[in-house]
This record gives sequence, C-alpha cells and structure tokens, in this order.
Amino acid sequence: MTVADKNLKDQIRKLIELQVMDEEIFRFRRELRDKPVELEALKEEFETKKGTLKVLEDKLKSIQVAQKELELDLKSKEDGITKADGSLSLLKTNKEYQARLLEIENLKADKSIVEEKILLGYDQVDAAKKAMEAEKAVVAQYEKDYTAKKKQVDDDVAVITDQLKVKESQRVRIAPEVRPDYLSRYERILKNKDGMGIAMVVDQTCRGCFMHLTEQALNELKKYEQIISCDQCARILYLPEDF
Repeated sequence: MTVADKNLKDQIRKLIELQVMDEEIFRFRRELRDKPVELEALKEEFETKKGTLKVLEDKLKSIQVAQKELELDLKSKEDGITKADGSLSLLKTNKEYQARLLEIENLKADKSIVEEKILLGYDQVDAAKKAMEAEKAVVAQYEKDYTAKKKQVDDDVAVITDQLKVKESQRVRIAPEVRPDYLSRYERILKNKDGMGIAMVVDQTCRGCFMHLTEQALNELKKYEQIISCDQCARILYLPEDF
C-alpha cells in the first residue's frame, strides 16, 4: 500500500505522531534560542558591575595622585621654610629680617593648609578603598554566578541539541508516511502556529484556539472523508476518541 492509498484516518494518525514530535522539536528550539538570551542578561549585569568597579578604581587612583601631589607640595614648603630659616643669620638689615620672617610665616600657613588637605585625603583614600573592596566582592560573586550559569547553560544546550537531533531523526522516518499534500499543509500551519499544526476537538471545541465548532463542521469531521480545518486558527482537526 502506497502513502496515497492509505485512508484519511491513517494519515491523521501519522500527523498526530508528527505533532507529538514537533511539539518537542519546537520546545527544544525555543530553549536553544532562550538559553543564550538568559545568559546574555546575566553577562550584561556582570559587565555593568565591572564598569562600576572600574569607576571606583579610577576614583581611588585620582585621589592617590592628588595625595601624592599634596605630599610633594608639602615637601617643597618644608624645604622653603628650612631654607628661609637658615638664611635669617645672613640678613644685614632689620627690614630684610622682618620680610624673611613674614615669608616664613606665610610658608608655614600654606604648609598647614596642605597638611589639612593631606589628612582629609587620607580619609578619602580609606573611603575609596572600602568602596572599591566592597564592589570587588560584589563583582567576584557576579563572576562566580555568571561562570556557574554559563556552564549550566552550555551543558543544557549540549543535552538539548542531542535531544533535538534524536527527535528530528525520528521525524525524518515518519514524515514520508504522510501524503505530500497533507504534510505540506500540516507543516505550513505548524510553522505559522508556533509548533501546533493539528488540534484535537473536545466538547465541540478546537483545543488549538478554543473556537466552538458548528454541528455541520463536527459532522463533517466525524466522516473522515477530507481534512477539516478550524475556521478560526486553520489547524487540522481530529476527534481524540477516534485514535
């Protein structure tokens, strides 16, 4: 008996078998699409956290550079004071002496301001280091979570890919048993309806879109003289009690 000679119920039965496989095939394909998206979202969070850490690291470096410049400025002022103090005994007039004392006082005042800035800088460095270390811990946890999730996704993808290959191989063996025109019709609907090309009728209702069938449509369906499709969703219909 050729494929063309088989009666409609036999053909519907094969389409139901295909549908069971296609539901899994479509589910596997969706998972293969969704898994990387899920991982990418976690990666973006990880990259955002690394960006925050980089900002904090740059801030700490900036504070440390400013602190170093203040320390050099302080050293310069201390050298100036030492030099000015040493020159006092060499001055010949009282006017020069008083002017040098004023210069020394100004240098000491400037030195005091720089020292205050340095002390404040120490607090800023400590605060920046604490913030950076806290963020490092957060980034380390995100990296740990991302690495674990990536491994899980990679493992899942490998398993799903194998399962998909098995189902596709099984499908290839069954598909030729369906008349080409029926198969083409079913696969067109399958593609347009996201993996569901044939639907059972329960309580006079299409289980694909839940549209209520008329008595006439139900009677035609029971005859199995021709393929009956749902007027609403176009899916091929069948009565589960007949199979």
